[in-house]
Amino acid sequence: MGIEIAIRIGLTADIDILAGIDHDACTLFVRAGLDLDLPTEHEVTLAERERWLTCLAAGTVLIAVDRTGADVGFAAVGLRDAEQFLDQLSVRVSSMGQGIGTALLRASMRMAMNRGGQALWLTTYNHLSWNRPYYERHGFVLVSPEQCGEELRSELAFERRCLPRPEQRVVMRKNLGARP
Repeated sequence: MGIEIAIRIGLTADIDILAGIDHDACTLFVRAGLDLDLPTEHEVTLAERERWLTCLAAGTVLIAVDRTGADVGFAAVGLRDAEQFLDQLSVRVSSMGQGIGTALLRASMRMAMNRGGQALWLTTYNHLSWNRPYYERHGFVLVSPEQCGEELRSELAFERRCLPRPEQRVVMRKNLGARP
């Protein structure tokens, strides 16, 4: 059963809110044995922050707000190879399992379509029950790196170089169909 949320467009001033939500969400990965609690000066953290700032400036960050006014999740949609790319989907651990991630994912797909996207791409972990299977339930399919553009292959290579369990990082894609 989902909770009542509103989804708002993020502003550049929200960058620390995004970092806080993501840091909280990463505790789930840490519990699964993946040390994603990276210091603020780590190259992944710095690259993430830069991507989120780019998305915020473009107006492509969606922030879920619960009925108390708390920011409980966000999705950031960027571009790779001129294709819509889900840069991040994060929900606070205390708010997981309530449909917030799904609401953000669906809103991200609508945003991608409205921006002319025929597909939405992402990278994720292959072996975690809340990653690849979650996206598959929403129509995403695995894509081999050879089927990706140069920027997406570069993103995957960066993640595989910097993140734990590099062999488990994969690319997924969902066809969005015709633009509404």
